[in-house]
Amino acid sequence: MTHQGEGTFRLEQFVPIDRIAELGLSILGLRHKARKNIYEINVVEQTWHLRRLPPAFDGFRLMQLSDLHIDLDEQLADTIADRIATVDHDACVITGDYRNSTNDDYGPSMQLMVPILSVLSKHRWGILGNHDFIEEVWHLESAGLPILLNESTAITRDGQKLWIAGVDDQHFYEVHDFERAQRNVPVDQCCILLCHSPEPHDEASRYDFDLMLSGHTHGGQLCLPGGHHLVCPVKNLAKPFIKGRWRSNNLLGYTSPGTGSCAIAARLNCPPEITIHILRTHPSENESSN
Repeated sequence: MTHQGEGTFRLEQFVPIDRIAELGLSILGLRHKARKNIYEINVVEQTWHLRRLPPAFDGFRLMQLSDLHIDLDEQLADTIADRIATVDHDACVITGDYRNSTNDDYGPSMQLMVPILSVLSKHRWGILGNHDFIEEVWHLESAGLPILLNESTAITRDGQKLWIAGVDDQHFYEVHDFERAQRNVPVDQCCILLCHSPEPHDEASRYDFDLMLSGHTHGGQLCLPGGHHLVCPVKNLAKPFIKGRWRSNNLLGYTSPGTGSCAIAARLNCPPEITIHILRTHPSENESSN
């Protein structure tokens, strides 16, 4: 409720929330462990059986990175790049928040994205999050990451297409447009939606998307044992949408706990994640996720 709050008298203008959190970790003797955890990046596979997925894409491995906040710790970029280099993937999507601050120079974060982009599949796209400025688009696209601003694109295999649609940030800038993002997608063709926050899941479910990939929540980032979150940067979001798999009406979805760390370089009981979404055409009684 403090992060990018509304109105003139926002709490974070007067209370150093991030520094208080760091102090709390130090008092509890957890600061070193929490910082070390940001480098322990899990690779998590999720299998999805999509009714309209073309046969040419059966087994397709779609990597998702999210909430890198890459300028929070300069060493993290190389750590993430090294981890990605070991992971087989056919395409990659980045669901927003490349930088940590929302008011400082975004230049350092753009420079730190270069080693990460250098190890990704040539098929890669991103969207903007609530920490991102529109000026970043030129830098990211110049470095080889097309940004979808209420737009769609397609990957072609053996004459068949898988569509990727991306909307602009809904959480803070409120400039998302699902109708426009889907406008060029042919009727009844499979389309995966990128939306930084899972907040508008109900609205998104009224459109013809097959799977929605989000982030923003960081899964809580600093959690109790068992992964129970203490704080979520979204008001009135039901627990199932804060982390992991979910369904909203007929729309399948996934909220990444994030690949980086936000505000403070620390994670507890909520590991950072590179997600591999394995797309399948035919349902199986033994569908599993790790």
